[in-house]
Amino acid sequence: MNVAIIKYNAGNVQSVLYALQRLGLNAIVTDDHEKIIAADKVIFPGVGNASSAMEYLKEKGLDELIISLKQPVLGICLGLQLLCNFSEEGNTECLGIFNSDVKKFDESVYQNKNLVPVKIPHIGWNTICGLSSPLFKGVEEKSYVYFVHSYYALLSDETIATTDYINPFSAAMGKDNFYGVQFHSEKSADTGERILSNFLNI
Repeated sequence: MNVAIIKYNAGNVQSVLYALQRLGLNAIVTDDHEKIIAADKVIFPGVGNASSAMEYLKEKGLDELIISLKQPVLGICLGLQLLCNFSEEGNTECLGIFNSDVKKFDESVYQNKNLVPVKIPHIGWNTICGLSSPLFKGVEEKSYVYFVHSYYALLSDETIATTDYINPFSAAMGKDNFYGVQFHSEKSADTGERILSNFLNI
């Protein structure tokens, strides 16, 4: 199987590469349009700033390329957020695949209720619920996965898994050949490995 990991102005690409190697796949990390188009599966990971990431995608023509892809595409963390319509991070117009906006967690929700403040970013293990996609075949409800993020995608008709931290949000989204997970599947132990494997089998 030919798997391409999109190379752009964002971190975390190498850890995804290593996760695929553990599954027995040697993926390529590339921003070459022809190689991405030719891939059987495309993974769009990322850690970083939405605004600078979108600038880089546009500079390389990767924004229009990603939208045009017909094979299964998986966005991870920032990758999921960039597949949405808009992000509050830098007031960024994103790719518009998923009909959802990305907002920053608001700790004042807890302060207004005189509750103990929660920490932002949301870092650590949390559960995923409402699993409704082939992406989660064999994954149990309330399985734990690993998150690191300050921004989240609102719930929408395209939400295929939810998590609650301060408020419920889209832990995963799906539309046509596009999938996205807010958590780091490559750092989520056996559950994350199963989700990656499921994506490769879609």
